[in-house]
Order: sequence, then C-alpha cells, then structure tokens
Amino acid sequence: MAPGTPFTPLARLPRLLTALRRGWWRRRRLLAAVAVFVAVLATLSALRPPEEPVVAVTVAARDLDAGAVLGAEDLRVAEFAPGTEPEDVVTPDVAVGRMLAAPLAAGEALTAQRFVGATLATATAGLDAVPLRLPDAGAVGLLTVGDEIDLVSTDPATGESDVVATSVPVLALPGGAGADATGGHLPGRLVVVGVPRAQVAALTAAVVRRYVTYTWPNR
Repeated sequence: MAPGTPFTPLARLPRLLTALRRGWWRRRRLLAAVAVFVAVLATLSALRPPEEPVVAVTVAARDLDAGAVLGAEDLRVAEFAPGTEPEDVVTPDVAVGRMLAAPLAAGEALTAQRFVGATLATATAGLDAVPLRLPDAGAVGLLTVGDEIDLVSTDPATGESDVVATSVPVLALPGGAGADATGGHLPGRLVVVGVPRAQVAALTAAVVRRYVTYTWPNR
C-alpha cells in the first residue's frame, strides 16, 4: 500500500484471498485425506446393521449346588436374543433367599421351577410335589434331579414290601445328608418327588409307618 493511501478493509481483501489460496494449496493433501476419512465413516455407519433388541435374564454367576440358598453375589444378568429366553424367568429380587432344587451351572437361567417350593409342581403336569425324608441318606445321594424311580415300602416287623408309587420323577434334592430346611439334623435325607394325587396318601402314610426306599425301574 502506497504511503498516504487511506486504509480500508477492502484494500486488504486481495492479500487475504491470495494467502488463503496458498494455504489451501499447501494443505490440499491433508484436507483431501480428512474428506476421505469422513466419507468412509459415513459409509460404514450407513452399512452397519441396527442393534438387535435384547432381553435381560437372571442367570447363575457361578456353579451352584442343589440346596444352595441364593445371595445377590450368586446372580448376574445376561442378555438373550428375543425369543431365546426361557419361560418363567425370575428377577434377582425374587431369586435371592430361595433354595435351589437342583444344581445350576454358571450362566444357566433361573426359572420358577429351579426352586424348592410349590412351583416345582408346575414342572410336571398332573403331579403333586411331595417332600419325603428317606431313611437311607447314602441311597438318596445316588439320585439326580430328573430320575424316575419306584418307591418301595417295607414293614420292619414282617419284612413285607409293597411298591407304593411308580415312575415318580425326582424334582429336588434340597439338602445334604441329615440337613433340614432350618439347619437342624434329622435321620436320612430329604427328596422331593412328583406323585399322582391318588397315590399321595398311601405314600406319606408309608413314609411315617414303614421303611421306604427306591428302585430304578427297568421297563
């Protein structure tokens, strides 16, 4: 600008444009790379499939034994794809404090049929869930949940034996040998079986009056 020429913003405009052109030319490769990167991100975002919905399911946080009373530390929440979650899944607040009817592996879902109680009967249509204390704890220790057994009663005085229930499923093995639900100790061991209602009275009477054991039927 010549001496004495009045300063105006328009007088500097050509210099600013020239500086901008030179700056763009020097940085053209960087700007082009940024543009390509943004375009790639936009393409990947457009091609990415939408996130699938999930269902929160309460599962065992670790391997758990039959008879375990659940605490919050025994549980975690897993995500299942809709339609793959089991029916009758319980929430953690329902599961805490309940006793397991059978062993549960880490990651297995907790359903209402997993617990000792009235819900066991819903696992076997037409059968009542009956808790029995069999005198031979060692024999009960050979059973697993899901076994089908015949229950046999023997009169200690005469040695006479009768089959009092046939093909009854084992629904739960809630405690160790001699342990009852209150932490005390009684002879034998508790087992919960599914029994047709017509056979319940005869079976419970036999348990009180006679020696009851079981067999695995060979049918």
